Amino acid sequence: MHFEPDHIYHVYNRGNNKIPIFFNCGNYLFLLKKIRNEWLEFCHLFCYCLMPNHFHFMIQPKPEGCKSIVLKEKISHLQILSKTIGKTLSSYTQAINIENNTTGNLFQKKTKAKCLTNELIIEPCYTYIDYLLNCFHYIHQNPVKAKIVTNPKYWSFSSWLDYYGLRNGTLCNKQMAMERMGLSHLDFRIIKEFKTDPKIIERIW
Repeated sequence: MHFEPDHIYHVYNRGNNKIPIFFNCGNYLFLLKKIRNEWLEFCHLFCYCLMPNHFHFMIQPKPEGCKSIVLKEKISHLQILSKTIGKTLSSYTQAINIENNTTGNLFQKKTKAKCLTNELIIEPCYTYIDYLLNCFHYIHQNPVKAKIVTNPKYWSFSSWLDYYGLRNGTLCNKQMAMERMGLSHLDFRIIKEFKTDPKIIERIW
């Protein structure tokens, strides 16, 4: 993963061989707590959804997170935010293996980050805001598309409840996210269903 300040990214990964990565409610909350404690120093979190065997985040790196790590007086190609994400998932894996008396990799080897504001991926008939809105709603619609719930409000492990006024969560930087997407609190009260564009969804991976 390579990050640049002021750009916005879709960060995602799934269980190795599509295996579950969450086994109970406590697992979801444990990872979210780690993200609060370990990621927010280096990025703004705009939205998220944790699914039984994968996760999605939309983030904007902070300048500090884009700095390269210095190893033994040599500058590494690895950035602080990228390293932090890897350490979080590694320590989460260790905790789950201990809890379940298992061994091995929990996640696929590489967590991926797709830049949503890179002009190179944006087709002429769209703007970067189209990409942000589609990714934002795609992430929140995941539990419904997977037929886990019939409405996003019934899935506790996403930021949907925070944006639509049903929970006062502080993990996401909602104000900054709304400014980047050109939305207001009124928009979230009125527009609760958004039809994603398949052409854009293909481009956010």
